[in-house]
Amino acid sequence: MTSNINKVKYTKDLKKGLHDGIPIALGYISVSFTFGLMGTSSGMLWWQTLLISMTNLTSAGQFAGLEIMVTAGSLIEMALTQLIINIRYALMSISLSQKTDTTFNLPTRLAIGFGVTDEIFAVAVSRNKTVSRYYMAGLLIMPYLGWALGTAAGAVLGAVIPDYISNALGIAIYGMFMAIIIPQARDNSKYLIIIIIAAILSCCFKWIAVLQNVSSGFVIIICAVLASVIGAVLYPVEDEVED
Repeated sequence: MTSNINKVKYTKDLKKGLHDGIPIALGYISVSFTFGLMGTSSGMLWWQTLLISMTNLTSAGQFAGLEIMVTAGSLIEMALTQLIINIRYALMSISLSQKTDTTFNLPTRLAIGFGVTDEIFAVAVSRNKTVSRYYMAGLLIMPYLGWALGTAAGAVLGAVIPDYISNALGIAIYGMFMAIIIPQARDNSKYLIIIIIAAILSCCFKWIAVLQNVSSGFVIIICAVLASVIGAVLYPVEDEVED
């Protein structure tokens, strides 16, 4: 009897996860389409571009990694870039682990950890109860399929759609990044200042002759670390005072 009750519960969890993942999947299709487009336009084969998306689930990391691969960057450069860009997922996973129920074991945690993204994390932690591995599996499936299908569509159609359309779609990733930073900058001037500092540092590497030879991967690393350090110095987090 208990087994049947659990089976019904886990089936509902799976369906709920699939349902909650649909909006995320739809959003991922447009961004991953741009990645597929950029991958093939950079000289990669369509299946190589698709393979990247199927073994990764990180938009910013993939776009940065693609540029490093195209410019023949080093493995160290790639590793450090991905570490800095994606380290937030480790923190999200730690936080999410506090909401998991008894259905989670080590293999499940490793598998779910692969698919933790900003949007998936936000949906999972917003639930007012613990999450099962069945809910998380359903929540991951749709975004993963959306990311892979969008990449495949962009990689395949990139060779046949007109240049003016592909060029227009190529700016979609910048729109996504703007959508991330503008609300934060609007609500808190501290974020705005740090964003401006990072932009100024990036412009230095673009326009100052002595810095122009630094590879794109290390530019991302340097700008991110320096802007973060400056932000930590200007706006230190105050220690919590215990009563």
